[in-house]
Amino acid sequence: MLRDPVSRYLSEWKHVQRGATWKTSLHMCDGRSPTPDELPTCYEGDDWSGVSLQEFMDCSYNLANNRQVRMLADLSLVGCYNLTFMNESERNMILLQSAKNNLKNMAFFGLTEFQRKTQYLFERTFNLKFISPFTQFNVTRASNVDIGEDVRQRIEELNFLDMQLYEYAKDLFLQRFQYSKQEEHQKNRLKRREERRLLREQRAHQWPREEAAEVAITEDYNSQVARW
Repeated sequence: MLRDPVSRYLSEWKHVQRGATWKTSLHMCDGRSPTPDELPTCYEGDDWSGVSLQEFMDCSYNLANNRQVRMLADLSLVGCYNLTFMNESERNMILLQSAKNNLKNMAFFGLTEFQRKTQYLFERTFNLKFISPFTQFNVTRASNVDIGEDVRQRIEELNFLDMQLYEYAKDLFLQRFQYSKQEEHQKNRLKRREERRLLREQRAHQWPREEAAEVAITEDYNSQVARW
């Protein structure tokens, strides 16, 4: 599941502000975890409770930045968390393309902002039916955060790779949805055509029997008249 990068970033900030951490995550890549120099922490102590949005944005090695690209991409292509492995622009280009390729090769993915379409694609892809329809919650912790345009722009800049990935994902998602809808309509048309054909054949078989029955009744009546 992918999400609008700004909403996702704000949601993670609120989550961390309440005391959530990823201290138990090993961040394994190419068989090892990153060194403290490769992946410094943004805070001292047990957690980052009470962190302000400004502090959250100011940490340059905050893993919230471009999290969706990083989690979808093959990090081994860029030396994992070793930022000296190649220059930053080349690293970013490879990460984004890797994330796009991996997303495209997935049988299914969904978007948080399109719950009903996500449900439809899941059911069509895996031939399963959910008991209840997905619910679109437009009021979330992220939506309740009131930010100015300058802050929004700063978050978009911090997540510029995620922004590009999300636009790609949204386009691919809607293409898949449209294709599935067309495929479903075509299948339904063929089904209705087959039902009409079977109905015509059934009627064609019934008519000779009805005509034969009428002939038999007429002949029986005529024979009775002759006898009378």
